[in-house]
Amino acid sequence: MRKILPILLLLVLAAPGVRAQATFEADTLLEVPAKKALINDYVMIGVNYGVTFSNMYYSPARHNRAWQFMPNYVNVTFTKFSKMFDNIPMFALVLGVAHGYEGFGFKRDPETGRTQEVDGAEQGTIEVFEIPALAQVHVDFHPGKIMANVGVYGGWRNSISRSGPNLEPEFQNAFRPYENRWEYGLQGGGGFALMFDPVEIHFNAILRWSWSSLYAPDSASQYYYRYAYPLDIIATVGVHFQLTKRSGKTTAQLRREAKDIVYGSH
Repeated sequence: MRKILPILLLLVLAAPGVRAQATFEADTLLEVPAKKALINDYVMIGVNYGVTFSNMYYSPARHNRAWQFMPNYVNVTFTKFSKMFDNIPMFALVLGVAHGYEGFGFKRDPETGRTQEVDGAEQGTIEVFEIPALAQVHVDFHPGKIMANVGVYGGWRNSISRSGPNLEPEFQNAFRPYENRWEYGLQGGGGFALMFDPVEIHFNAILRWSWSSLYAPDSASQYYYRYAYPLDIIATVGVHFQLTKRSGKTTAQLRREAKDIVYGSH
């Protein structure tokens, strides 16, 4: 009996400390943040529709240029997402094909009452087919992401339509021999997306700066250095479909884990 009493006394004195330690460990476990969802290297295809605000910069300079509103810009894009250093899921490569317009126009000068022209045309619209290749940086959050894109594009000026009182009729819907048909330049912009896996809704603003002047240089002319470079702003909205799983474990990963459980990992 004399041996039992000291043991019971020690247990009573130690009980509060045991309870405190258990409470601390439970609270610590509750405070551990949940692991972020894994973002996979997934692929996506999308269709975008938008409008273009088009202008053109000239040498010799032209005044009273006016932005032209061009509807019906359409592109189809294929996006491959990947990780930098195999760890940072913020990067993607975007390839596409697009059909749109660029053009020029002038406002009437309020002082002189006259409208400037280019080779007799006061306004023109050029149909363009192009292939963009862009690098993308994106930051994901629930349920969306913010995107920034930059890259290059190449294309073909397929047709032209222009008007003006001094325009020769044969060039109303035809290119002149000294006008360039090949199109290329810089393209970039930003936007945001709403993600409802496997569907994403994208909103983008794009700056398209052509490095291909409408005029080919003419060494026999006093206007050898004249140029006309299109500069466009494009606003689009698009629907994109994830072709592979965006986040979480993929089917291939689950199969590999199941195989490792049955046969062991090597």
